[in-house]
Amino acid sequence: MKDLLGLMGKAKEMQAKFQAMQEEIATIEATGQAGGGLVQVTISGKFEMKALKIDPSLLKEDEGEILEDLIIAAHNDAKAKVEVTMQEKTKALTAGLPIPPGMKLPF
Repeated sequence: MKDLLGLMGKAKEMQAKFQAMQEEIATIEATGQAGGGLVQVTISGKFEMKALKIDPSLLKEDEGEILEDLIIAAHNDAKAKVEVTMQEKTKALTAGLPIPPGMKLPF
C-alpha cells in the first residue's frame, strides 16, 4: 500500500511539472524563414502566428503564388522549431521514467 501511495504522489508531482512545462512552452516563440529570409513567420508555443515579415521585393504583381508558398514554408519552418523545443523539454522532464518509445504525451 505504501508503494501505491508513493506512486500516486509521484503522479501528482509529474502532473504539476507537466502543467508548468505547458505554461512555459506557451511562452516560447520561434521564427521560421523561407526564400533566404525574404519571408519570416514567428509563432508561439501554441502554434499561433505572432508576426509575419515580407520583404517588399516580393510584393509584385503576378507573384502571389510565390509569396503564398514562401509564407507556408516559413510557417512550417517555425512550427518545426517549436516542435523540437517541445520534444527537448519533454525529454528532459521525463528522463528516467519508464515511458514506452513512441508514446505521445498529452500536448
